[in-house]
Order: sequence, then C-alpha cells, then structure tokens
Amino acid sequence: MTPSDDRIASLRRFNRFYTKRIGVLREGPPDGRYTLPETRLLWELAHRDNATASELAREIDLDPGYLSRLLRGLKDRKLVKAKRSSADARQLLLWLSDAGQKAFAPLDQRSQDEMGALLARLADDEQRRLLAAMASIERLLDEKPSKPAAFVLRAHCAGDIGWITARHGALYADEYGWNIEFEALVGHIACRFIEQFDPLRERCWIAERDGMNVGCVMLVQARDETTGAVVPEIAQLRLLLVEPAARGLGLGETLVRECERFARQAGYLRIRLWTNSVLLAARGIYRKTGYRLVASEAHASFGKDLVGETWELAL
Repeated sequence: MTPSDDRIASLRRFNRFYTKRIGVLREGPPDGRYTLPETRLLWELAHRDNATASELAREIDLDPGYLSRLLRGLKDRKLVKAKRSSADARQLLLWLSDAGQKAFAPLDQRSQDEMGALLARLADDEQRRLLAAMASIERLLDEKPSKPAAFVLRAHCAGDIGWITARHGALYADEYGWNIEFEALVGHIACRFIEQFDPLRERCWIAERDGMNVGCVMLVQARDETTGAVVPEIAQLRLLLVEPAARGLGLGETLVRECERFARQAGYLRIRLWTNSVLLAARGIYRKTGYRLVASEAHASFGKDLVGETWELAL
C-alpha cells in the first residue's frame, strides 16, 4: 500500500524526535575515541563468538567496504583480533581482544545508565506501554519474518476489570455496530464479578503480549438471572475477548480451555455460556472445544436484531 505524504511526514517527525531523544546527534563518549558505527561494532563483537565480516555486514546493514575500513581501524588500535576460519579459509573470524573488552565496558555501562534514566522518568504502566509500542514498531518494520510474540496468561489485577469493560464496548461498536447498551451490560457483569468474587470457584484471566493486555475471559458461578441465587455445579463462561492484533495465535481457544481446566478442578459438572449467532469466531472456538448449542432466541438488543444462543459443555 502506497503511504500518503502525511504518513511519511509523521514517520520522519518521529525519527527526528527519537534520534534527538536518545542523543544520536550528540558527540560520542567523553573521550571522543569511537564513532557511533565503531561503538555498534564493538557491541556486536562483544555479544558474538567468532563473528565474520559478512555476518556483521548483514546484521547492521553496512556496506562491506565501509565495514572493512571500520574493522581495520579497530584492529590497528588492537581492539579486535582476527584469524582465518579452519572451515573456510576465505573467512576471517573476528572477536574482541582483552583491550577491546576493556574499551567496550564503559561504553556499554554509559548506554545502560542513559536508557535506565530515560525509563526512570516514567511510571511502571508508562514503561510497559512504551516497551510494547517499541516492540510493535520492531515487528512491523523488521524485514526478516519472525514468529509472533508469545502471550502469557495471568490473574486479573487493579485496572483490568475497567479495561475489560472499555475494550468490549469499543471493539463491539467498531466490529458489529453495537451501541453503548452493550458496554453497560459488560460493566454490570464486571461489577458483579468484583462484588461477588469467590477465588475458590471463580477466575478471570488476562492475556498479555509485550506487556499489553490482548485478551480476557471469566469463569464464574452460574446464577439465576432473576433471583441471583447460585445454580449448583454449573459454571458460566463470560466476556471472552481477543484483541485484533492477537488473533490467529490460538489465544481464544487457550482461554476457553483454561476455563475448562479450572472448572474441572473446582468440581463443576457443566459450563454454560451465552453468545450471539453473529459472533462467528467465538462460536467456532466453542464448537471446537466441545460445547454444544442447546437453545437460541431472537432478541433486539444493543441497537440490533440478534439471535442469542446458549451453549453448554458437560465436564
């Protein structure tokens, strides 16, 4: 897709901001002995055993002739050693000498301290958001195909229930055109979860990737909708959600199976859930994990004419 001039300008503005913020345009270390490319080469060699020039050229995208001149300068200063490869005499194996390790150490510590100071200005939540955004930039612009970042599941903590409500409201409005009545319903369910939470019988799972919430689900004791009384031996799966950026990783199925695992452990005999027929991806997960459709009923809710469905899994 050809980007607009506005998008190109935005990317260039970010580049100018970031290079200024991390000090790329400032002079090098106080002693002035190493250029930025030389410092990067020292870092690469400090973290590799017997690197070759071709590997270094590919990794940091340098012209081989320019790289050769940089390496010659570092070897002249006795910071880098080289020997012919026994497997391929055309290749030189490169590594840092003791002097090179000694020269690199203060450069590395300086960078560590500067980045630590940059992060220290931010609260914990802001640090996580920043690192997640940077990881997204890295994935999107990386020319080498890579596996999607793995997700982790954890228990809910402060702020998560509000996130669940907000993301359900926003995503269902965007993807299905549901109005704010749906967000109100989710808020009501979420509020009751907090007020009635029984940690021995109920759970909420939050899925994280790169420090950001990307999915959720709840398993609660089923209750009579009129009286609020607990329905014995039946659990209810509620509020399954997977962010668009995390779809295709098997996260939805993982969350549903985690509910089943916990329900068996807690002694439930059945899991029940309510969904709507238009939620095809969710229905596919329920069917794949063994749920069966037991009832359906047309209703007008959230600004739409819908068909509500009840699904159950016998444990």
